[in-house]
Amino acid sequence: MAASSYIWLPPDKQGEFDVEIGARVVDLSQTQLKVVDDNGKERTIVNDPTKFKKMHATSFNEIQDMIHLGDLTEGAICRNILLRYNKDKIYTYIGSILIAVNPYTQLDLYNQEYLRAYRNRKFGELEPHTFAIGDNAYQNMLRERSGPDAKFNQCVIISGESGAGKTESTKHILQCLAAISGAKKNSSIEQQILEANPIMEAFGNAKTIRNDNSSRFGKYITVNFDSNGAIANAYVDQYLLEKIRLVSQAKEERNYHIFYCVLAGLAKEERNKLRLTKAADYMYLNKSTPKCDTRNDAEEWKAIRHACKVLMFTDDELFEILRILAIVLHLGNIQYTAQSSKGIDSVTIKDSKLVEFIASLLEVDAKHLNSALVTRTLEVQDSKVARTLSASSAADVRDAFVKGIYGQMFEWLIARINITMKNKNNANHQMQSDEQLRSIGVLDIFGFEKFEQNSFEQLCINYTNEELQQFFVHHVFKLEQTEYEKEGVDWKKIDFRDNQDIIDLLARNRMSIMAMIDEEMIVPQGTDTTLCAKLQQQHGKNKHFITQSARQTQKSLIFGVQHFAGPVSYDCRNFLEKNRDTFSNDLKQVLSRSTNRLIKTIFPLEALNLVSYNITILNFDKLVCA
Repeated sequence: MAASSYIWLPPDKQGEFDVEIGARVVDLSQTQLKVVDDNGKERTIVNDPTKFKKMHATSFNEIQDMIHLGDLTEGAICRNILLRYNKDKIYTYIGSILIAVNPYTQLDLYNQEYLRAYRNRKFGELEPHTFAIGDNAYQNMLRERSGPDAKFNQCVIISGESGAGKTESTKHILQCLAAISGAKKNSSIEQQILEANPIMEAFGNAKTIRNDNSSRFGKYITVNFDSNGAIANAYVDQYLLEKIRLVSQAKEERNYHIFYCVLAGLAKEERNKLRLTKAADYMYLNKSTPKCDTRNDAEEWKAIRHACKVLMFTDDELFEILRILAIVLHLGNIQYTAQSSKGIDSVTIKDSKLVEFIASLLEVDAKHLNSALVTRTLEVQDSKVARTLSASSAADVRDAFVKGIYGQMFEWLIARINITMKNKNNANHQMQSDEQLRSIGVLDIFGFEKFEQNSFEQLCINYTNEELQQFFVHHVFKLEQTEYEKEGVDWKKIDFRDNQDIIDLLARNRMSIMAMIDEEMIVPQGTDTTLCAKLQQQHGKNKHFITQSARQTQKSLIFGVQHFAGPVSYDCRNFLEKNRDTFSNDLKQVLSRSTNRLIKTIFPLEALNLVSYNITILNFDKLVCA
């Protein structure tokens, strides 16, 4: 031990996330060491090797690839990332994996100079960067391989907690790929890929407590390249838009960006046509904060309109989108009055003129719309009976209608973007079939979420992250160690945390949590309460399932899961309704008679005539497993 050497000190606290800390020896004697730790704090400790560990020389200073760290511990990894972060080096490698730390400030790392610098460079030759990941994927895609089973396609998986910066990293990867292709052949497709982002973010992102631009849906972007390496076309697959946000947000959160952008930036003539005013006037917007300090809604609206032109949206299409946004906001302002006559409860809508205006926007009959919002038609034997709803039930019907309209519009919007980006006339490439094209996929999926109150949406999001974690574990540990064993390599087996049991609990067993949610949808008199009780009974002894006492369960309908990223408690209330993901057949019948072109497109007659409901989990699980 000598002055200027480094040691590891145990953490001051022994919490779940506390790790050992580095310290530099500044003076020593036979009995004492004087050190300065990584936080700049001077300490005097006993010169006893059992009280500290010597630091490996590779950990003294920061290094760009942590695969070369001699101290392979959580403390060493955290220290290296911190040392680099303090120098504005927010990227670090672990082999081919890039760790990105959100700086929560603008760094000049993504200009044309950086794009040129990382073009066609050997991986690891320059400082870690998202551009290096993009360029490496591109080079690997083009690399010639022999054999009938040669694979060229690449995939970049971007994962992390909510607010970690996944969406920005996705944009950097796409920026890199577009720049590489644009240098080969100048065409419109590169710009279209980049301009699709402002549109998708406006309709699918929102301010949350942790993130001012949080993606509330998942997306997988496929970029196809021709044999010359130029972008041929692209398309987006979207997953599980958070529809509940349309009708309810936490205090410090907002609804989707697009509503605030439209209200702030729309021209007066269009606002008047749609009778739009300010955010404070709408129930779906005024229950939470209308402001987002990091966004300029009026300027964002200009960017959205520009992006729509690049993606070849017509003025008529754009106005129809605005029409649906106005329908959503006006529906939220419908208020109900409860009445009772001769012992029969009923409900009426306070402002009939508002319903008439909404009907004019939907291009449907106002009386039929009014009736569908306050009654439900039941089939009794061979006849139909209209049952009056309570005020709270009517509000639920309205909210489900809103979620259905916006959700279908969002699906149409992504499909419309894909029509433009998949049009082969956009790129001056040699005509090739889809089978001949090579591709790079970029996955931008929701981060792991844990809030004070977690519901059905968080269960689906966290299940997705469990699958991503298993993908990582499978490729980094399981496959590698199996290969070592096959080749007879002399090595020490690495212990790792395998989350397969958690995935089995959530979705992979016949009686998994998700299977039981689906089953409860079809059993007679199945409710959220019976679901929660059955989950407790079936999985109470599973070490990854967190049980509540019978009294707690009856009162709060809570169950918990010990995820790889930590424990999360879920509130079962509205699980079945959210999984059903539909709205009343009465409102479907009203929409089936609409003369509006976009309404007829997003709600085709054959879909509206389906009596059966959509089951979110079944569809979502298929997408995740794909």
